[in-house]
Amino acid sequence: MKKDINIETFKVSSPIHLKEVATTYNLKADKDKIEDEMEEVCEALADIQNAMYAHGKYAVLICIQGTDTAGKDSMIREVFKELNARGVVVHSFKVPTELELKHDYLWRHYLALPARGKFGVFNRTHYENVLVTRVHPEYILNENLPGINSVADVNDAFWHKRFEQINNFEQHISDNGTIIFKFFLHLSKDEQKERLLRRLEKPNKNWKFSPGDLEERKLWDTYQMYFEDAINRTSKPHAPWYTIPADDKPTARYIVAKILYDTLKTYKDIKEPELEPEVKANIAAYKQQLENE
Repeated sequence: MKKDINIETFKVSSPIHLKEVATTYNLKADKDKIEDEMEEVCEALADIQNAMYAHGKYAVLICIQGTDTAGKDSMIREVFKELNARGVVVHSFKVPTELELKHDYLWRHYLALPARGKFGVFNRTHYENVLVTRVHPEYILNENLPGINSVADVNDAFWHKRFEQINNFEQHISDNGTIIFKFFLHLSKDEQKERLLRRLEKPNKNWKFSPGDLEERKLWDTYQMYFEDAINRTSKPHAPWYTIPADDKPTARYIVAKILYDTLKTYKDIKEPELEPEVKANIAAYKQQLENE
């Protein structure tokens, strides 16, 4: 039996203060039990994916945000490992390319949206455009926007309009059959420190470390402030945010998997199409035909 949690505990339905949101959660189970439950939920998700692919009316978009070391990559690996690889497309959004900067900031995200019947996972998302760029507003100048000639032009009105555009983007794709999940992996500063130290101490983890990680860590409070603001401005019934306690990776993965499963199973219209009556009525004859070959 899948371990019961109330997914509403993690959904942002009213304004939050991240300092008051826990980065840990006690599932009241040992590691082996959590892993067993996780496998069960992931297999159930795979069944939903198969039905959704055959049904062909919905897509699922999973957006994952978090600070460095929050566990985004391993989250994606573990939550979706039981799903058919052809039905899950993962996009990791880095610094915009020269071509991407010649388009509006949402262009590359539109291109990466999942087709109906598929899961799309954004590892870092369109929210980078109101998070990293808000901490470093000089990055906006690279977009070469009309009326934006200096950092002074990147003001409150600019950010208000950009949040409005993101909300409209999500409303549009939701109206057209995309089920949206947005997960913020809420990591404590102390746990990030431990994970960065492990990257330095373990040779097989060294490649993940960049001195820039330490520079960004100095801006922890600023990032937390803008994460909080972005979540509060954009958590909507059709595109809710979930704050996931991320200090313990197995717990965080289970919670995300359970939220996906518990939500998707409420879509009672997602089911495999039935055979045409004539075909269904002759199944026994088709079996006999094959057996007589």
